[in-house]
Amino acid sequence: MPPYAVVLSVLGLVAAVIAAVYAVSFAVAPRAFEAGPFLSGARPAEHALSRYHVRWYAVSMVFLAFDMEMVFMFPWALVVASVGAKAVVEMFAFLALLLVGVLYAWREGALRWA
Repeated sequence: MPPYAVVLSVLGLVAAVIAAVYAVSFAVAPRAFEAGPFLSGARPAEHALSRYHVRWYAVSMVFLAFDMEMVFMFPWALVVASVGAKAVVEMFAFLALLLVGVLYAWREGALRWA
């Protein structure tokens, strides 16, 4: 038997299993509108594309700033011992830059909820 025949047989079997799963899902799935995907059968209270208040965008930007801080701090923690004081100074400069951004957001009222 040629080696490509085994590969084609496995791919055909995988395709058949996927088609069978879709067929069973289609046969068993309810047809009513009440069976919304994330609502457990309840009707939605508002439209799916409803608008968020603008303050949530500022909060998400602050979150992303601190998330990026963690992305840069984890690798930094691995190499700080080998690099030395230069790495510590660079990280404190990075943290100072983030602090300036948070203070600016605070001053502009982005973190005020009332």
